[in-house]
Amino acid sequence: MSQPAPTADTLLAVTGLGKRFSPAAQWVVRDVSFRLEPGEIFALIGPSGCGKTTTLRIIAGFETADTGDVSLNGRSVMALPPDQREIGMVFQDYALFPHLTVAANVGFGTSNVTREERAALVARHLDMVGLSGLGERYPDELSGGQQQRVALARTFAAKPKLILLDEPFSNLDAALRHSTRREIREILKGTGIGVIFVTHDQEEALSFADRIGVMRAGGIEQIGTPQEVYKRPRTRFVAEFLGRTNLVEADANGDVAATPMGPVALGSPATGRVLLSLRPETIAITPSPTGPGTVIGRDFKGHDWTYLVDIDGNRYQIDVMSEASLTIGERVTLTANAPAVVLEHAPPG
Repeated sequence: MSQPAPTADTLLAVTGLGKRFSPAAQWVVRDVSFRLEPGEIFALIGPSGCGKTTTLRIIAGFETADTGDVSLNGRSVMALPPDQREIGMVFQDYALFPHLTVAANVGFGTSNVTREERAALVARHLDMVGLSGLGERYPDELSGGQQQRVALARTFAAKPKLILLDEPFSNLDAALRHSTRREIREILKGTGIGVIFVTHDQEEALSFADRIGVMRAGGIEQIGTPQEVYKRPRTRFVAEFLGRTNLVEADANGDVAATPMGPVALGSPATGRVLLSLRPETIAITPSPTGPGTVIGRDFKGHDWTYLVDIDGNRYQIDVMSEASLTIGERVTLTANAPAVVLEHAPPG
């Protein structure tokens, strides 16, 4: 996948990374390339086994790549051991030392400083993550969210140029995950340090990252802002992985395609048989005694309704912000209120 050339200020450039664990094995990571600017948060998202954590470990220096390069501030770090790369990593289980206090954990990575300087450094970073006054506690006396903050403070104290996060919120209760994400994002953006994190959670990637790289089978299928990747997926996999979508086969003729639900405007011109992506929230549903669709399912979710509509054997999901509800068996008309995304198409002949 082609990427814009790194600028003079590019923090990290990953170029053509490849990794397999034996010569006869399949590639776990294949031709992965992306860049990171200072202060940017970049997410690698994909299903389990797609290569995102291996990519992270190669950048950190815990795995050796078979092909490609990783450069930090314009200098390759591939030959450097992990402790010399100026890259901090927060592991999924936080990897805190249970026998050390919070303060001792945070100060563990500091070096070449006096005892007084270390104490001041620890106090400053605990205050940065909102844990002032908890330095004498032990990890098992903290909540999961607090342990995560300790791991971040320890990483900050080592003064890295880049921070890597491996599934950073997977160990948190669902009730805490949303608020913790927001708070941690504010902390990270306040430092100006570049961040890469891996996740399989679509909502997490969309809400936390400045840009996203969607991975599949070791490679990156698409890179862009959360809005770009969600609204304009390039492939069927990206469209289905990042949220729910309606995949519609249609006949395209320029800027419009004929579909079972009627004419639909296209986001990009195409000709011939195409596969379209229409998000459920981009379809309007209207009661119509002579409409082509029939409501065959509905789910009330508090702030909206999701309807399942059948049109000649084709099923569509529609999300509607409305107090009025449609009944099972009711006839309806569906209208796309945004252009469809063309995922695949084959020109005539």
